[in-house]
Order: sequence, then C-alpha cells, then structure tokens
Amino acid sequence: MKRIGMLTSGGDCQALNATMRGVVKGLYGCFKEVEIYGFLEGYKGLIYGNYQKLSADDFSGILTKGGTILGSSRTPFKELDIPTPEGLDKVKSMKETYKKLKLDCLVVLGGNGSQKTANRLSEEGLNVIGCPKTIDNDIWGTDMTFGFQSAVDIATNAIDCIHTTACSHGRVFIVEVMGHKVGWITLHAGIASGADVILIPEIPYDIKKVCAALEKRTKAGKGFSILAVAEGAISKEVAKLPKKERKQAVAEAAEKYPSVAYEVADKIKQYSGMDIRVTVPGHTQRGGSPCPYDRVISSRFGAKAAELIKKEDFGKLVVMKGSEVTAIPLAESAGKLKYVSADDDIVKNAKMLGISFGD
Repeated sequence: MKRIGMLTSGGDCQALNATMRGVVKGLYGCFKEVEIYGFLEGYKGLIYGNYQKLSADDFSGILTKGGTILGSSRTPFKELDIPTPEGLDKVKSMKETYKKLKLDCLVVLGGNGSQKTANRLSEEGLNVIGCPKTIDNDIWGTDMTFGFQSAVDIATNAIDCIHTTACSHGRVFIVEVMGHKVGWITLHAGIASGADVILIPEIPYDIKKVCAALEKRTKAGKGFSILAVAEGAISKEVAKLPKKERKQAVAEAAEKYPSVAYEVADKIKQYSGMDIRVTVPGHTQRGGSPCPYDRVISSRFGAKAAELIKKEDFGKLVVMKGSEVTAIPLAESAGKLKYVSADDDIVKNAKMLGISFGD
C-alpha cells in the first residue's frame, strides 16, 4: 500500500486539476493499492491536518476543469518560521501531519515559493516531489510550467478583441497583462496579438521612446496602436534608484494609480497628448478551462511524478527540457526565478518585427 499526499499551493491556474489527475492515473498504473490524501487550501491543510481521503473517482472528469478541487492558499516561504496565529510551528506541524498519515510521499503542485517550501520539507526528511505550476513560467530549471500557455491564450484573446475597437476609433489602447516580477506572459501574448509596444519588468522603459514608437506609427498612417504592459513594468528612472527608494517610488505610484497601465497611460498623455484607453483582463488569465497544450504537459508532468515515486527518487522537481519531461533536484531550482533577458532570441525577434520595448 502506497500512501500519497497532494496539495496545490499559491495562485490557482487552469491545469492544476489536470496535473493531479495525471499523478493519480500514473500512480494507479504503478501500484496495485494506493491511498490518496488531498490537503485542503495548500500548505494550510498540511499545517492544520485538514485533508480528505480521495479515490480514483474523485479525479475522474477533471482534465478540462479549471481551478483546483483541493482549494489553494498562499503560505509565504519568508514567513515559514513565524508561528501561526494559534502558535503552531508551521514546519513541525506539517511534518507531524505527514508522519501521522504515514505518507510515502508528498506531491506539491505550486510555483516558486511553494517549491521553496517543498525543498525545505525535503531537507527536513520528508519524501517530496514538486510539479511546476505558475502562469508566469518563471520557475528556474524548466522550459515550461503548466498554466502558462492557457494564460497566454486568454491574454492574447483580450488584446485581439481590443484591436477591433482600437481600429474603429483610432485610439491608443493599453492592455495590462499579469506578470509582477517577470514578463513571459506579456511577451508571448504581445507577439501573438501583434502589439506595437511591449513593456515588461526585466526591460525598464523610457516613456519618450514609447511615445516615439507611437508617433512613428501615426506618421506612417496607422490609425491606432496597442501596448501590452506587464503589471510589473517599470521605468528606467525608477529602476535606477537604490532598492529602498525604488520600493518607495513604486508604493507611491500604487497610491496614485489603480495599476501600472494607468500610470503608463498618464505619462503618455502628459508627454504626447494622445488619447489613451486602458483594459485590465486581471484574474481572467487564471480562469477557465486549460488549453490543450496545458492538458498534455500536465498529464505528462503527472505521469513523471508517479514514475519518480515508483523509483523512490524523491526531492525532485518535475521539469520540461525541450520536448522531454525529466526531473532536477528541488534544491537546484529553489529560490531562483527564470527572467526574460534582453538578449533572449525571442526579444531580438520581436524587435526585428518592429515591436518597441521602450528601451
């Protein structure tokens, strides 16, 4: 009898259920008898011993269902050693729950912070396998995360829809795309939808160059322009500030504007007088059914996790390298983010197509 625990931690995304289904189907293919324990609301369920014993039937019909049947929550890694409001030692409580249920392995479906905690539990002696979940595609060590392509599809569709009204009214539209620290969604959606300007956190922008790109289109007879702006986009002036002053500047902007897109719109209007409209798809980018691509890689990630459990090859993060699904040590990835670089081929390709990054 194999006893496996699973939890989904951090922000939700479209393919969490699909990945859990892949893990469970893989486990039943590897072992004659399996007990599955699902922890509710992420690590909170593991801390407080809030779980459900699940059967194979519970994972039937969820391949196309977005969200997570287990629920999710955020348990920040930086607060892991801070006791709960009830005074519980979080790490100790998680270990006790794991041992109480006599688990053979804990499967963690989560992003960067969740996998840092997974690595911590692995270092504490628990058998852990991680699966890379995040719409941001920012987990170091994997070329792809599940949830990313579905978010790109939604963001792309939002920008596609804006094109028609922008063209009809001859306006400049800004579409704000999710991505606080990294700009992979904005970059891919911007290229896919034919955006004229793409602003991402990793490439600080000069508002004068942004306006120059827009004015160039106007002079060329283009009646409208589209900007795909990541929620974490930052100007060159702010990026150059020392860390403390930079945080203060960002905080002051957050008090003045609803979001970054409105700040960029205001700067463009002040500098060029252009008429700007802003659209923020927001959390729609996390919702709905997973796209076919995510369903495929989620199923493959799940099957790989089951294979690692069968081999008792614990302390690993399932990753995709090229077209191959493999695994790397959790410790190798923990605490690292995969950023967009101005030197990446995809950025160079985008610039060759005439897309401005405001740099």
